[in-house]
Amino acid sequence: MQVIISNQSKEPIYKQIYDQIKKQILTNELKAGEMLPSMRQLAKDLNISVITTKRAYEELENDGFIYSIVGKGSFVCEQNNEMILERKMKVIEEQLLSAIQNSKEVGIELEELKELLTLLYKEDT
Repeated sequence: MQVIISNQSKEPIYKQIYDQIKKQILTNELKAGEMLPSMRQLAKDLNISVITTKRAYEELENDGFIYSIVGKGSFVCEQNNEMILERKMKVIEEQLLSAIQNSKEVGIELEELKELLTLLYKEDT
């Protein structure tokens, strides 16, 4: 498992950890049942507070991505395909809302934004 912390990011460190682990679970880089590093080990590896890694793990557990067993560690939960699709759709919606807001701030009209989205979508295939 690889987590990279950016000091330039506006996101809190726990959120950066959460997002990266969540992405690795959703893309199946981290597989169901796979053990995550302990909170202490991850904190040591990233040179951050254990409280920060604890918060990231708690959020991941609350959202159903991992589960913890006292004395054994934290593990990746089996993911329901419908739930994965729903979560990915939510992420896409959030990213699109951000793009819409940024577009409005700089005066890009809806048609121009649609053209850009269409162009980028076709370019990636």
